[in-house]
Amino acid sequence: MTDVPWTGDACSLVDAFRAGGRSPLEELDATLAAIERSELNAFSYLDADAARAAAKEADVSQPWGGLPLGVKELDHVKGWPATEASLALSGEISDHDSTMVARLRRAGAIPFGLTTSSEFGGINLTHTKLNGATRNPWDLEHTPGGSSGGSAAAVAGGLVTLATGGDGGGSIRIPAGFTGLPGLKNTYGRIPKGPHMVLASLTAVNGCLARSVRDIARFVDVTNGFDHRDPYSLPRVDGWEEGLGSLRDTLRGKKAAISIDLGAAVVDDEVAGVVREAAEALVRDAGLVLVEMPVRAPELSLEWALAGLSEIVMLLGDAYPEVEDQLTLEIAFGMKIAHDVYDIRTRGRIEAQRVLMNETMAAVFDEVDFVFASTNPDVAFGCEGPLPSRVNDTNVSPGNNGALTIPSNIFGNPAIQIPAGTARGLPVGLQVLGPHHQEQLLLDLALIAERERPWPLTAPGSPR
Repeated sequence: MTDVPWTGDACSLVDAFRAGGRSPLEELDATLAAIERSELNAFSYLDADAARAAAKEADVSQPWGGLPLGVKELDHVKGWPATEASLALSGEISDHDSTMVARLRRAGAIPFGLTTSSEFGGINLTHTKLNGATRNPWDLEHTPGGSSGGSAAAVAGGLVTLATGGDGGGSIRIPAGFTGLPGLKNTYGRIPKGPHMVLASLTAVNGCLARSVRDIARFVDVTNGFDHRDPYSLPRVDGWEEGLGSLRDTLRGKKAAISIDLGAAVVDDEVAGVVREAAEALVRDAGLVLVEMPVRAPELSLEWALAGLSEIVMLLGDAYPEVEDQLTLEIAFGMKIAHDVYDIRTRGRIEAQRVLMNETMAAVFDEVDFVFASTNPDVAFGCEGPLPSRVNDTNVSPGNNGALTIPSNIFGNPAIQIPAGTARGLPVGLQVLGPHHQEQLLLDLALIAERERPWPLTAPGSPR
């Protein structure tokens, strides 16, 4: 019997189940005990009894057989809270499993609790009126980011090996970068959304927070493929985990550009240095050809935020504006701005800016195969906010925080966060952007980095 959760990756935990060295029930009990002791505030809901019953009957021959799974608070599990991390929806209960959760269940995973999120996934700070502040396992005074902050904190903090996430403006990559994890933002539609899919701004994708590249590959193996409830989902592609490392020869000679700030953000000088060193090392290790070219993605944080508010309006329905005082400051402010300025002309301007972003990104990938950038403008900030207003003694807008990740959400191309090192004792992330449908190349790049410059699977001192 063990009282400490598994410290390796999720795939190795399933291997241990199959070898008989550890049981799913033992792991689940260790996980629940660690969460009870934890200072991270990474979970908002636990369903221990149902999870224990499932663990006793687990078929460990399945891809995720017996694996305890954290589920992001914005996702759906039948019978669990469906709050969108908002006090205004605190009484809502889900009547269905999401397509992603259902596929993970069929692959043997055992959902046991909801990980905390920012309200409606609106900002990259996991601090809400419903749940309070979630903390970064590298330093409890700092945020793990958002919106998948609880998933990142739980995985990096040694509580659970795998948790679901979503990325609508960087919500997988940002917290993965802040907590020292790899994190893949898939091509739009790779993993289906729904049931009851909301189109909204057509930027959000499903995915996970994990400790290793192979964990991500197996997750995509299990969850990808077309579903009728998501008309924008892509056809199934097999062999993600099996094919890991097979494209190394294909990578050699491909062109890469390094643009630390993507021409859209102010990036901390020390962070930029760590990212550049990691980028240049990966270019060498992968045999890429470095191309000098400017990359200037339009800064569209405001347009992105306005477009995404339509989903919040739908979720709140007639309860708004009466519930305004139950919303976090950032969401309440955004709703007011949208109410004041969002009309047909604004919608037209947003679509014009989306076209500009698409054309800009397409022109970049006409010239190179990859773009290397920073994942975040700086290391993690305070766990209770506010969003940073200064970088390098330069005043920045709140939009600076997501300016490096939003371009791939609007364009829909894949991008991967790779741990690059530390600055001031906190993780720094390298982001690699690739063309549509080229996740397998990005995973192989991340695998090279993982092997050549290994990163810690959990934060120092974890479980926290």
